Amino acid sequence: MGHLGHRWLDTATLAASAACLLHCLALPLFVAALPLLSGLLEADMRVHRALLAFAWPASALALSLGHRRHGRVLPPAAGALALMVLTLALFVEQRDMETALTVAGSLLLASAHLMNWHLRPR
Repeated sequence: MGHLGHRWLDTATLAASAACLLHCLALPLFVAALPLLSGLLEADMRVHRALLAFAWPASALALSLGHRRHGRVLPPAAGALALMVLTLALFVEQRDMETALTVAGSLLLASAHLMNWHLRPR
């Protein structure tokens, strides 16, 4: 994958992390404000699974390509930890804990991709 492809992949994974974070923060507030729409909570888990299904392969590819170019271990290690936290959030039944894990995982994943992006050779 060329330089432009690698840059595009980092940008796409950063955008996905941001979308996940916005989704996780906005939907619970929206649902709390509109109790009649509480059925959206089930849709929330489908969105979480869909975003995670994109995040695993895209992040693994972007972070491994970055590691190959810059040789630093921290971005892929942080990304792997973030993906594990995001996956764990799927199995937590307490809504507040699920949201906290998802937000923490999203922030960590975005940080891993930012590190990866900044460390790339110019």
